[in-house]
Amino acid sequence: MAVNKKAYEQIIADLSSQGVTLVAVSKTKSVEEIQELYDLGQKDFGENYVQELRQKQSQLPKDIRWHFIGHLQSNKIKQIASFVHLIQSVDSAELAQKINKQALVVNRVIDCLLQVHIAQEETKFGLNEKELKELMDSNRPELSNVRIRGLMAMASFSDDLNKVRVEFKYLKALFDQFKIAPEFNILSMGMSADYTIALEEGSTMVRIGSLIFGSRT
Repeated sequence: MAVNKKAYEQIIADLSSQGVTLVAVSKTKSVEEIQELYDLGQKDFGENYVQELRQKQSQLPKDIRWHFIGHLQSNKIKQIASFVHLIQSVDSAELAQKINKQALVVNRVIDCLLQVHIAQEETKFGLNEKELKELMDSNRPELSNVRIRGLMAMASFSDDLNKVRVEFKYLKALFDQFKIAPEFNILSMGMSADYTIALEEGSTMVRIGSLIFGSRT
């Protein structure tokens, strides 16, 4: 399936006027499809699975900025530590510490987002507000090679757009509360079905797949 060039260009136009970054969610999509979008100027791509990400990274241009957006198992961090641009799904203090350990091994500072649980569904991962405060309020000396860049979350999968908006408002309030350092400047919220609401509520980064690539296979 080819990239929907018209949809991509419209999304880019919408985002560029607001200074918002597009992460093209490319999980299950072919190297050829990713290359096609790259050739249109897209540099940020998001993947959910470590093995799939490794395979694609080895075959595609080296200046692609790879975002890991899925649930990251601690025993697989070392497989992406040397090249990942941003790990968006840090959902526990323990995971942050293990990312830091692997970052030290490869002599890198790895940028990360803290994933917050804002949805009603229990199946989604993320820190609750208490856990987020505990992680952010500590001085984090043990995270010398992890740089916390902001927050990420997934809203409820719901036709109730007001419910989605309330969840995004809540995340934005948390983001503003903890935005005490200049590098804490990424609020990753909004996907294909709800990114326009996310933009209205202050998102600085959206993760869009199906609008650009079509439905997942």
